[in-house]
Amino acid sequence: MGEFVLNRRSTLTGAAAAGAVLLTGVQARPAAASWSEPETTTGNQAAETAAPFLLGVASGDPLADGVILWTRLVRDVYDAGSMPSRPITVAWQVAHDRRFHRLAAAGVTRALPELAHSVHVDVRGLAPGREYFYRFRAGGQLSPVGRTRTAPARSADPQLLRLGVVNCQDFQNGYWPTLQGLADEDLDVVFHLGDYIYEYDPKSRFPDRAHVAPQTPGLDQLSTLADYRNRHAQYKGDPALRAAHAVAPWVVTWDDHETENNYAGFVDEIDDTGAKKQTPAEFGRQRAAAYQAYYEHMPIRADLRPGSATVRIYRRFDFGRLARINVLDTRQYRTDQPGGFPGDFGLESAGRLNTAGTLTGDVQEQWLTQSLTNSHTRWNVIAQQTMMSRTRFPNPTRVPPTIVNLDQWDGYAPQRTRLLRLLADAHVANPVVLSGDIHSTWFSDLKVDFDDPASPTVAVEFVSTSISSDFPVAFDAPIKQANPLLNPHVRYFNGLKHGYLRCEVTPGTWRTDVRVVDTIDVRDAPVRTDVSFAVQAGRPGLMAV
Repeated sequence: MGEFVLNRRSTLTGAAAAGAVLLTGVQARPAAASWSEPETTTGNQAAETAAPFLLGVASGDPLADGVILWTRLVRDVYDAGSMPSRPITVAWQVAHDRRFHRLAAAGVTRALPELAHSVHVDVRGLAPGREYFYRFRAGGQLSPVGRTRTAPARSADPQLLRLGVVNCQDFQNGYWPTLQGLADEDLDVVFHLGDYIYEYDPKSRFPDRAHVAPQTPGLDQLSTLADYRNRHAQYKGDPALRAAHAVAPWVVTWDDHETENNYAGFVDEIDDTGAKKQTPAEFGRQRAAAYQAYYEHMPIRADLRPGSATVRIYRRFDFGRLARINVLDTRQYRTDQPGGFPGDFGLESAGRLNTAGTLTGDVQEQWLTQSLTNSHTRWNVIAQQTMMSRTRFPNPTRVPPTIVNLDQWDGYAPQRTRLLRLLADAHVANPVVLSGDIHSTWFSDLKVDFDDPASPTVAVEFVSTSISSDFPVAFDAPIKQANPLLNPHVRYFNGLKHGYLRCEVTPGTWRTDVRVVDTIDVRDAPVRTDVSFAVQAGRPGLMAV
């Protein structure tokens, strides 16, 4: 299959202006009044904007009849108080065409100061499987224009779904030409599987990529609502990320770094510089700040109560009868990683014996079970954070000779076995797992019994490499050499490239292209397909294309 790159950034239009707050189930209705037409822009200009729309626009969580529209009003990116301490009226429009000659929906909402003047408009009443354009207005200013798309009707039989899979975008580790490439793809939806921001202290080899410092004296990592808001705003300030958000709806879920590395539930896993390990109550306050800032900056459909350390973000999306995609949260409800090993790399037996351990919590696991067993779609997808495949790593100390990452599903092996056995016993149609976190590409056949290479494959897993986060180059060759013996179910591994996955889903085939750049040391670098794998419907197992 040939390459396809449609420059959706060049179809967008630009201008500048303001935003709003959450509206639930706003019915689509055209407005009589029209706004002044924006000037046509091309290329990177579509990502450029001005106050109060410095963070751009985004859409997300597409349904057959609706979508979330997002923006956040700011004048000083690093000071939420630079906006008035009162609600601000924001108007919005959705149109069939990019010049807004044919409106499909319009309305007015308010951006609230207690939510950092963020805007989440849940537009409903749109037509299924349709491309739309949207924009905001506040204070007489127009926002940039975004492109979005609704999901097909549940009864529809779409012949093609195009989706992107991204994760792990450490701002300090390099630039984001990968996101520039993503913005040029013609995608129906993008799934971000976590580590949207990193909480690390300011330190970068690039003079213009250092993290903005936390506001608490003597504390290097993030802890307060203002800290997390500033970090999200810094990331959204990158034009490549704004451009990628503006061309397609995103479905997002968090992993650990949106709050703190390797945390589990209310367990603080990292001793911050100069600080003691936090109690669950203390960490709960930090988690509440992180969760609120995440919501304020994401085009997500969620019920957030400011100050709460709990918010449900696991959810499902149906794309007609072609695919059901279950999006998990494997941080908020998980039990602590077993064994107490430094960095959570340790003995495989610790994960095997972790019979009470859970990545999802009981309620989410029951929800996932029902979603999988009650599905009538051709493909059934689990989109989640950490690698599900059993993965043994060669141990440089040789005692023991192999170790596993207990922060992944290897630390929760009994739950993994339970899930994989469910897929087999319930005859779930064409299961696919999408994962991230490990900053490298892994494609694997998933088995109930990984110790028997000849045992049936029950699902496949595509693990996307990172947008920019680092994978140790020195580990690449030893892992490639060891995989045939230690991990014979792994069909492909590469730890040297940054990029994303591009998936083309048809009733008969799921094809995944690994899209990579050769460097993240510069802002612009060409994106190319490194390798492609596919799985045929009804025939579990990966095939190189």
